[in-house]
Amino acid sequence: MKAVVYNGSRDVAVKNVPDARIQRPTDVLVRITSTNICGSDLHMYEGRTDFEKGSIFGHENFGEVIEVGEAVDRVKVGDLVVLPFNIGCGFCKNCERGLSAFCLTTANPGMAGAAYGFADMGPYPGGQAELLRVPYGDYNCLLLPPDAREKEADYVMVADIFPTGWHATRLAGLCPGESVVVYGAGPVGLMAAYSAMLQGACMVMVVDHHADRLRLAESIGAIPIDDSQVNPVDRVLELTNGIGADRGCECVGYQCHDHHGKEIPGLTMNNLVKSVKFTGGIGVVGVFVPQDPGGATKLAKEGEIPFDWGMFWFRGQHVGTGQCNVKAYNRQLRDLISVGRAKPSFIVSHHLPLDEAPDAYKNFDERNDGWTKVILHPGT
Repeated sequence: MKAVVYNGSRDVAVKNVPDARIQRPTDVLVRITSTNICGSDLHMYEGRTDFEKGSIFGHENFGEVIEVGEAVDRVKVGDLVVLPFNIGCGFCKNCERGLSAFCLTTANPGMAGAAYGFADMGPYPGGQAELLRVPYGDYNCLLLPPDAREKEADYVMVADIFPTGWHATRLAGLCPGESVVVYGAGPVGLMAAYSAMLQGACMVMVVDHHADRLRLAESIGAIPIDDSQVNPVDRVLELTNGIGADRGCECVGYQCHDHHGKEIPGLTMNNLVKSVKFTGGIGVVGVFVPQDPGGATKLAKEGEIPFDWGMFWFRGQHVGTGQCNVKAYNRQLRDLISVGRAKPSFIVSHHLPLDEAPDAYKNFDERNDGWTKVILHPGT
């Protein structure tokens, strides 16, 4: 089968690799028809993790079931499914509590959590390929309704970024009628803003300096804040009568930059502390890692950031962090799409065949204008 293989920093290629196959009775084999390039793929693509050379990318996957293991009961050949990027077992202590991002069965020893094609999250190949093996298929496959082909570009977002954006608002504690500021207008930040809209936020502000992304934020009713033109903290305070937003979402992560392109790892976290009101909540879904050899500072290399703890404490704020437990939200979000209440595909800029993945990674990594979200289609 063909797959997107990591050769090293900023070097991927589409290669022929051994076909994915059923390995255990609980496995499901899926022919992938849509697979997204995610912002977190770029950390690995840039060589900023220990993602192994020869590994296959891809954790946002949609496709058709073509084979099931003999112990699979619910999923059938021919079903169209979307796969949570988390790989859970369904029966460990964490999975039973709804914490599928921290599965204890599928993870590497001493860790919690597994994912397709992701650094340090198990030995599972990604789905930017023609075929994908899905462990514990009955638990991990989300079955889709009859409109799945028609809305494929929407449903594939349920693999990761739509639930992750939703998760950011839940970690922050957003309630209807509250205001929220989202730092980062990449795909996850846009999904956080969109999720806040769906949940009844009275005001959604989105901070970034990429014009194409800010236009998308404005298209869904959010207030764009261009941090290359204004101080984002001052603008948030101005819009909230000096109080600050009720809630804040961090959707950038450890490689955040100022508008001059200088990497400042603690920038968004500290801006959020100043942008969110006293006693407000902050949800952090941008990726932060335990170590980053390519970090811009000595602290960053150790996975640490300078954080204004004194002001955070003084303001009585709270923060929630961590990868999204996709299965906590994916059925509800699927149903919002099915009845027409949600259309997360508004962020998609490119539909490309798998063979064009190297060029797509380059353009997406460079944040070139108009490259907001890429869906790769194996087999086209």
